Amino acid sequence: MSEQDEKAPHDGAGHRARLRQKLADNGGDALHDHELIEYLLALAIPRRDTKPLAKALLREFGGIGGLMSADWQAIARVPGMGDTSIAAIKIVQATALRMLRNEVAARPVLASWQALLDYLRADMAHLSVERVRVLHLNSRNMLIRDDHMGDGSIDQAAIYVREVIKRAMELGSAALILVHNHPSGDPSPSRQDIDITRQIVEAGKRLGINVHDHIIMAATGHASLRAQGLL
Repeated sequence: MSEQDEKAPHDGAGHRARLRQKLADNGGDALHDHELIEYLLALAIPRRDTKPLAKALLREFGGIGGLMSADWQAIARVPGMGDTSIAAIKIVQATALRMLRNEVAARPVLASWQALLDYLRADMAHLSVERVRVLHLNSRNMLIRDDHMGDGSIDQAAIYVREVIKRAMELGSAALILVHNHPSGDPSPSRQDIDITRQIVEAGKRLGINVHDHIIMAATGHASLRAQGLL
């Protein structure tokens, strides 16, 4: 346990028992967002009143989604957060993403589109930098690889046509779904997004590789270039 995690001893057994009982009786929906984070932190920092810290984290990162997506260093900058408490948050995030990714991998992607959107939203919608990934599918539209192609600045991330197509050939991909996020919160595609997508579509056609969609994730929602008639 880190030095920060050990500060401010607190006997909150009664309060935590009430939270635990609410959870046991009615499930997670019975707890407010700050109570979920408070109880999680209490497991990592048992001798501290974690309610103020939970509320501070939610304010800093704009809610649970932003907190779970924040990187280790960013969370560590919040006063009172140490390695043990950060690890508790990141293991919850990793577990949730594993469950969502397994849902996507279990069925043809085009037949489980909502599961895909749920996974991408949890993983990318609240990131503070742009991230590019390419989902590679086989001829049955099953996910064979989820490739993280790289991160960019706060307002852009490069997608290189040659790298995308080269990777698809290496994996024997029959189809692709392009994905990136907009940290601004607005998922509307830019002119650059549209142009690079069309270049990849054309390059793929020459090799028999279909591009199903380009999805842009953001905190306020998502955009599908196919749904907008831009492919």
